[in-house]
Amino acid sequence: MEPTCSPEKAIGPTERGLLLQVARQSVHHGVECGRPRLVRAADYPPALRSLRATFVTLRVADELRGCIGTCLPVRPLVEDVAYNAYAAGFLDPRFPPLAAPELPGLHLHISLLTVPEPMSFGSESELLAQVRPGVDGLLLEDGARRGTLLPAVWDALPEAREFLRHLKLKAGLPPDYWSDTLRVLRYTAESVE
Repeated sequence: MEPTCSPEKAIGPTERGLLLQVARQSVHHGVECGRPRLVRAADYPPALRSLRATFVTLRVADELRGCIGTCLPVRPLVEDVAYNAYAAGFLDPRFPPLAAPELPGLHLHISLLTVPEPMSFGSESELLAQVRPGVDGLLLEDGARRGTLLPAVWDALPEAREFLRHLKLKAGLPPDYWSDTLRVLRYTAESVE
């Protein structure tokens, strides 16, 4: 059966549990085998087969240990989670690969993203007036520069102007950067922990 794209649907508790199980198994598989755990969407409930973009965040002892994901739906949800869990543990360039001693204290957080929607604005103040703190994840693009901050980042950066400054830095731009070619898209995320 061909996967469908239904990014706005929330998933139930059973599916949430399955996603966390798949993510954890993928990380453990990475430690044991050095590669991601391959999953087949057809082996999972229909809600986990729809095309959906995800990010997986790993923490050990409350410290960030990896965060990798996709902003656009490119593969079935369960497959995206399995790959991103592995990538967060072993391919995030900010951290060394996870090691077996870290697994007992590992906390996983999965963000299920809606499809990003372009925002219309003519100035930074117009953009900031539209941003919904605590709700929006933002994807910023200008030429080859690109960066995103998940809605969960509002916990650390609750002020919209500071959030946008950090987003620009993440995209490799100066914090006060502005251009008529700047694009910003917004999305929301459902949390699974």
